[in-house]
Amino acid sequence: MLDKIDRVIAAAPVIPVVTVRGAEDAVPLARALAAGGLPAVEVTLRTPGALAALEAIAKNVPEAIAGAGTVLSTGQAKAAADAGAAFLVSPGATDDLIAGIRAVDIPWLPGAATASEVMRLREAGFFRQKFFPAEQAGGAAMLKGWGAPLPDIVFCPTGGITAANAQDYLSLPNVGCVGGSWVAPAKLIAEKDWAAIEKLAKAAAALRR
Repeated sequence: MLDKIDRVIAAAPVIPVVTVRGAEDAVPLARALAAGGLPAVEVTLRTPGALAALEAIAKNVPEAIAGAGTVLSTGQAKAAADAGAAFLVSPGATDDLIAGIRAVDIPWLPGAATASEVMRLREAGFFRQKFFPAEQAGGAAMLKGWGAPLPDIVFCPTGGITAANAQDYLSLPNVGCVGGSWVAPAKLIAEKDWAAIEKLAKAAAALRR
């Protein structure tokens, strides 16, 4: 399973975090992001149409790697798996969710915000984690501090990541990629400006790591 989540992390320096209402916007959005060099996309389960959007991407955009974000329960994990999710992302982790994710057997980035949470997930066998909310939890400086005592953990920081600070995170050896919504802002999605989103994706894909 580690090699599968590593493939997601290695796909591009940025995983776009998107919130869409349904399949109508999801497919052209995913195509624009992939065309810009960002194939992995995290569809947050925050709208009633999120699962339909995820399923539409999985079925109609083969160049994309569709994942589900804001996974809070075993039920959501199973529903996302049934919709075709290639990976899952959560803001945190509980014992029930860890057991449920293992049962679903899909690559997962569980969230952690403290050293104790990171260590607990490490003991459970998760060496790839989401650092969330990144900026509020200490930012790039926090991850730099964890590098020496926790050298085998690779993070995908998310939360407050922008085009202006993404490189600060990506320059760290324990950061594999970052997650952010700046490449697919709600305004551009509402305007269906896929060309503008593709342009933002190209700039994000060019970030160094």
